[in-house]
Amino acid sequence: MKLPKGFLASGIRAGIRKKRPDLGLIVAPEGANAAAVFTKNRFLAAPVTLSKNALKKTGGRVKAVVVNAGCANAVTGKPGNDAAKRVRSRAAELLTCPADEVFIASTGVIGVVLPDQKVREALPDSIARLSTSGIDAFSHAILTTDVGPKIAQATFTLGGKRGRIVGVAKGAGMIHPNMATMLGFVMTDAALDSATLQKALRTSVDQSFNAITVDGDTSTNDTVLVMASGKLGNAPRSDTTDFQRALDAVCRDLAWLIVRDGEGATRVMELEVRGAKSERDARLAAHAIGTSPLVKTALHGGDPNWGRMLAALGRSGARFNVKRVSLWAGRVQLVKDGAPAVYQEKEAAKVFARERVPIVLDLGAGNARTIILASDFGHDYISLNTDYRS
Repeated sequence: MKLPKGFLASGIRAGIRKKRPDLGLIVAPEGANAAAVFTKNRFLAAPVTLSKNALKKTGGRVKAVVVNAGCANAVTGKPGNDAAKRVRSRAAELLTCPADEVFIASTGVIGVVLPDQKVREALPDSIARLSTSGIDAFSHAILTTDVGPKIAQATFTLGGKRGRIVGVAKGAGMIHPNMATMLGFVMTDAALDSATLQKALRTSVDQSFNAITVDGDTSTNDTVLVMASGKLGNAPRSDTTDFQRALDAVCRDLAWLIVRDGEGATRVMELEVRGAKSERDARLAAHAIGTSPLVKTALHGGDPNWGRMLAALGRSGARFNVKRVSLWAGRVQLVKDGAPAVYQEKEAAKVFARERVPIVLDLGAGNARTIILASDFGHDYISLNTDYRS
């Protein structure tokens, strides 16, 4: 896949991991306007702290993105911060740009200082391999427990001109609303300022990366960055409606790929909570159900055990009247007004056997709604996480 005009990428092995590529690089030779959202975890990784501050200093200008896998460089104190700074400085030196225009991100094991010498020594090779079709190599270099890479694209019309958006992400575990163990990098040739990009990104993230859950955990390194090279040449004040649509589509596609690739996942529940008193109530209900181990294991087994869903709802803190709650699996109504509906078990089981299981929960309390994607829990989730550091 080709990148939008104004971007190059590469992915190589720096030696942080034993056999897999682990260093990704994106470069905008003439620079790009940028905006980002980050983890809300209080234990911010060194690259998150540095990149957040750098975006503020530059007013949202980025020339390069350096990403390593295999080491989160989180909860590493001054040594970790210094290591991240050395990587940033070396990249800036090689690309002849200010250090603050180098955006850095890391993913991997928490509590280990980044072996920055390996990264710094590999950067020249990474730069030499930059190309307009380097997104595939980049996508492989940023993975951790992911089964495979995650790439999405969309086109849009802005100021009468046809533009492109290409996004790449990683993530499979520690995935939950308010970001997760995920990294996302989105590139476009649109000419948009950082403030416009920030607003657009927040809108997209709320309905995509903040609407998925694998295991209820969030991480120290979560980052989604959007960059605009301006190569499309549209008027700065162009109507961004179609751009927003395309950005939403790319982020939703990447979010689906992340949750479907949840560690050991075999199917995903698409849960719509509607009829809530407020959006907060809808989210409380959705998150309680989507993170319930009992619900997730039933989902893995293809078992339409709706009692587990209502039990999770009952402890969620959402406001509702139990006598007005209704629940559907696809077109099969399982619960009506807080009591079992009349249905065929085999018809419900057919819905739960799908890769994407549609569930609708109506609280009967208002007009607010939300939709989240939640993966199942299977034996492989345990295996992956018990073996993660061994």
